[in-house]
Amino acid sequence: MATQTHLEQWHNLAQQLRIDSIRATLEAGSGHSTSSMSAADLAAVLMDKYLHYDFENPKQPQNDRFVLSKGHAAPLLYAMYKAAGIISDEELLSLRKFGSRLQGHPVPILPWVDVATGSLGQGIGQGVGMALAGKYLDKLPYKVWVLMGDSETAEGSVWEAFHTAAYYNLNNLIGMIDVNRLGQRGQTELGWNTYAYVERARGFGWHAIAIDGHDLNAIDRAFGEAVTISDRPTVIVAQTIKGKGSEEIENMNGWHGKAMKRDQAERAIEELGGNHNITIRVKKPDIQAQPALLGLAQPLQLPSYEEGKSISTRKAYGEALRALGAAHPDVVALDAEVSNSTYAEDFAKVYPDRYFEMFIAEQQMVASAVGLQVRNYKPFASTFAAFLSRAYDFVRMAAISRADIKLVGSHAGISIGEDGPSQMALEDLASFRAVWNSTVLYPCDGNQTAKLMEQMYDREGIVYLRTTRMNTPVIYSADESFPIGGSKVVRSSDQDQITIVGAGVTLHEALKAYDRLKTESITARVIDLYSVKPIDTETLYQAAQDTDGKLIVVEDHWVEGGLSAAVSQAFVGIETPSFYNGPKLQVIQLAVRDMPSSGQPEELLHAAKIDADAIVTAAKSIIKQPVIR
Repeated sequence: MATQTHLEQWHNLAQQLRIDSIRATLEAGSGHSTSSMSAADLAAVLMDKYLHYDFENPKQPQNDRFVLSKGHAAPLLYAMYKAAGIISDEELLSLRKFGSRLQGHPVPILPWVDVATGSLGQGIGQGVGMALAGKYLDKLPYKVWVLMGDSETAEGSVWEAFHTAAYYNLNNLIGMIDVNRLGQRGQTELGWNTYAYVERARGFGWHAIAIDGHDLNAIDRAFGEAVTISDRPTVIVAQTIKGKGSEEIENMNGWHGKAMKRDQAERAIEELGGNHNITIRVKKPDIQAQPALLGLAQPLQLPSYEEGKSISTRKAYGEALRALGAAHPDVVALDAEVSNSTYAEDFAKVYPDRYFEMFIAEQQMVASAVGLQVRNYKPFASTFAAFLSRAYDFVRMAAISRADIKLVGSHAGISIGEDGPSQMALEDLASFRAVWNSTVLYPCDGNQTAKLMEQMYDREGIVYLRTTRMNTPVIYSADESFPIGGSKVVRSSDQDQITIVGAGVTLHEALKAYDRLKTESITARVIDLYSVKPIDTETLYQAAQDTDGKLIVVEDHWVEGGLSAAVSQAFVGIETPSFYNGPKLQVIQLAVRDMPSSGQPEELLHAAKIDADAIVTAAKSIIKQPVIR
């Protein structure tokens, strides 16, 4: 039982957190004060007694982690920072203003924010990744605390996180659900039925505790119980009142995301006891224990493949990942139950302690990767490229988090063959190109894949590697270099009449077309555009200049947003400080345009008109067109 002194201290701190949430949103003219007020008691007890965090050293490995999954309650988080003495009252009142670090939802431009939140249902999954790091990699006793809203538990991704946390027995993960009953437009799915939340959590293998979220003794007991559970994660289901502390708006619908008017705010602040000026000293972690040593780094020995032989780029990915694992003990791998197809299993067999199976839960796979990189690990996450689309919002939010993760999509395009269109990623290049600060790579052979993997290791941002199911010929020597942002001119002469641009599977079709065109005295330049983003504008400009602006771009992807779009964009000056000023472009885009079906890869490439036959036909057509200056 907490002492009366502690109870009074927690009460006053919670009231201050409520008041500062009101004041900040009042100055901003918008924001989520009521959602902040409901969770203030939870935050006060957590800060004062249970959280171990060195705010002066936010990257300290031994720190607990705190994730505000209900990111709209950002005013509460910022009020907590003020109470900890790390931001001023002046900065608190800059909430949501241009140039302020205190944005409408938390982002890691603040050093104490590990991940961006605000797209609901993601914080608990990211917390799983941090807890995996703590339990299995760092092997440190820190806790991961995640504050969720009740509305977000309708998201399926929350339950992906719950099942993953239970599977890995993450006893270092403590979730809190702020059951304040009211969402944006009215009552939530379950209202105040805390029993239902508890039973669902228990059904997923969690230890669950239901409490009155405004009873400070009950909160203290629940936290105290949670930190002692040794065999499973814990969730505290706290029944709360939205807008708690202000009689005018408590439990009233229609106040989500709205700031009070000034007279209302003044009455609420008076009701809450008037402005407080409490600063607390959050306990620092014990730093005697250090992160576990995951192995000694070995010299990097990338796999190499003999020219003329054939290997799939997905297989080369697995072998290169295993090599990176030997050279870099901070490399970890995740997969969504297809590791025998993506060949992530090559890594898992050698480094099982650094491999995390996510099963068919692609959203959780990306969320775990984001959580793992918070602790400076280098996560490579793989599945079929088509299924990464299920996790796209997690990728988008990962970019907002400034996360450094490596995503690998195999079985891309119609060249996978018989499995049919549900398994064919035809949108992936477009979607990943659209992600802020992303890198998009598409190798055509084994040696190129290995060299790109080497560079992915320390590449910042979201890095996507597209791999192929079918075996393709090795055309490059193991000594070739493939800098990100570059390309390879694999065929050229001084008399080139057209330029053919391909990548991955279609690069090999372009080479077949080159040989056939040559027999008919048509000379072509062939460019391997393995770096789709950033793109090699200089090589493209030179080729267009040399071949009178006549380009054929061929891709195993829908025509929208893929390789053709990347090439076209390069010529309008978006990705380069200079502008192309050569002959007017005449571009033929060979891409998938009709819904594919099952079939042999060769049949499908031919039917989609992205094979050598189609390239030859296009070349003969474009070469007849007059040059336009």
